[in-house]
Amino acid sequence: MARSPFPVFPTPRLVTTTQELETLLAPLHGESFVTVDTEFMRERTYWPELCLVQIGGAHEVILIDALAEGLDLAPLAALMANAAVLKVFHAARQDLEIFLHLFGALPTPVFDTQVAAMVAGFGDQVGYDSLVGSLAGYVIDKSHRFTDWSVRPLSDAQLSYAAGDVTWLRVVYERLVAKLEQEKRLSWVAAEMAELETPETFLPDPERQWERLRARTGNRRMLAVLRAVAALREREAQRINVPRQRLIKDESLLEIAATTPVTLGALSRVRGVSRGLAEGSVGQALLEAVKQAQALPESELPKLPKGRNKDAPRPPASLVALLKVLLAACCEEHDVAPRLVASQDDLEAFALDPEQPGPLSGGWRGRVFGQTARALCAGQVALCIRDGKVETLPCNELSNAG
Repeated sequence: MARSPFPVFPTPRLVTTTQELETLLAPLHGESFVTVDTEFMRERTYWPELCLVQIGGAHEVILIDALAEGLDLAPLAALMANAAVLKVFHAARQDLEIFLHLFGALPTPVFDTQVAAMVAGFGDQVGYDSLVGSLAGYVIDKSHRFTDWSVRPLSDAQLSYAAGDVTWLRVVYERLVAKLEQEKRLSWVAAEMAELETPETFLPDPERQWERLRARTGNRRMLAVLRAVAALREREAQRINVPRQRLIKDESLLEIAATTPVTLGALSRVRGVSRGLAEGSVGQALLEAVKQAQALPESELPKLPKGRNKDAPRPPASLVALLKVLLAACCEEHDVAPRLVASQDDLEAFALDPEQPGPLSGGWRGRVFGQTARALCAGQVALCIRDGKVETLPCNELSNAG
């Protein structure tokens, strides 16, 4: 009989009781790493509603029914807090947000294979199925990607799909680590993981929610009102656990900021604000937020966003464009995703002052791109094309050639 080219994984175990959970997770505390994924719903709530947790060990695949009546997830919290066991995720941010909200602490330590794949040259934000295909040659079944994980009972097909998210992840992790060790880039990944172990990364700041709305105005007073009502909406949505847009739509906040209603009647005439909401506690709070924002001194008004502040220093567009070309060339040479090295804001800040401390001034980003970018801005190197590829050339070579 021909041998299967794919590994044989253990049969998944569905856990619905605390005793089962404690018994099955206990051996995993002795493993060097476990793979982790979650299935959740978020359409009806502000905070993700956890439905299923998948844990992959060397000899066990555990599917935890987070909606099972009477189930205490304390044994899972203990495993997530065990610093001797690495927790491996793919695209970890939403999973980590769930655990932070659920347990009050982030899993530690963590390893995100999506970030590692960007370091290893698999492109920007590569999907799990693509990574499994590239590293393991296996095609992931996508048929249950958009299933409703809150409906019980879960089918065998759903459970098999969920198990695949942590079984193949072990293969992906081991092969990624081998590649990164060979290329001496594991330290690069470690530097990126620090952000995923910082709670502030996952806690939205209500006072900055107004920035998401991208108001097209240079009126700082209007922006102060928008900041106040957006922060109020965020806190209230968190408190009653409903999606922020279901509470009050973005468009309604922008109109409130533009019209600054001072009465319940005026507030109820804002499109998207019902009479019931206007006359309730949220309506009263909105009016008070508008009033307080209107009374702020000039010094406490929000700064204009970069695109709206005509007085803010702006780097020459041609220099930023040149840095983008250099970034693409450096990342192509080092086989790393450009998005992981520098953002548009990073490039613009660098173009304004190449010597300022920042993400490109040191570390692996400095070695891959920052040092060469600084030399370009100082006129020490130029860009040229050789054999169809963009390369840097020391300017003294250009002088000698002349």
